[in-house]
Amino acid sequence: MKSFTGYLLKSTFFALLLFSAIAVNAQDARLRFERLNGLETKARDVVEVNVEGKLLDLARRVLTKSKDLNAQKVSQAIKDLKGIYVRVYNFENENEYNIADIDEIRQQLQNPGWEKLANVRSKKNNQKVDVYTMFTGDLMSGLAVVVSESKSIALVNVIGPIDIDMLMELSGKLNIPKIDIETNDK
Repeated sequence: MKSFTGYLLKSTFFALLLFSAIAVNAQDARLRFERLNGLETKARDVVEVNVEGKLLDLARRVLTKSKDLNAQKVSQAIKDLKGIYVRVYNFENENEYNIADIDEIRQQLQNPGWEKLANVRSKKNNQKVDVYTMFTGDLMSGLAVVVSESKSIALVNVIGPIDIDMLMELSGKLNIPKIDIETNDK
């Protein structure tokens, strides 16, 4: 009986160890926006968008059935996304929010798995723009954009596989900003 109990304890310990290692390696691209909840009372305007689950499935189905080819391409581009989260806070006066709140979001993007794609700093309006990506193998599995200015904050978090080629094809269409990349091709 002792050997069975010992074997069971060792097996349970090994399983817990293995599970915790898997959990650490499985990166989550979802940012934690909870720290920003207090900004709603200070902000003049607040935009909060959470598109996930059934709503994302509905968007895919509607876009797939559209006769517009670009809408069908958007459906393909979002087919494997898990969620899209947007937060925008606009303030009446400069520096009405605590910059530490935004720095906490930027700190989350220092976690393993995230890679900085772009970093822009401008003294005009104290603007800071950070763009981060997360990859699972060769596939982009997350995107985060953090924009802070003296009177506004904007955050975008996209979770799930993102098809960069499809985004390039759709740039400039359906209110998707034009992505203009110079190439050597004529």
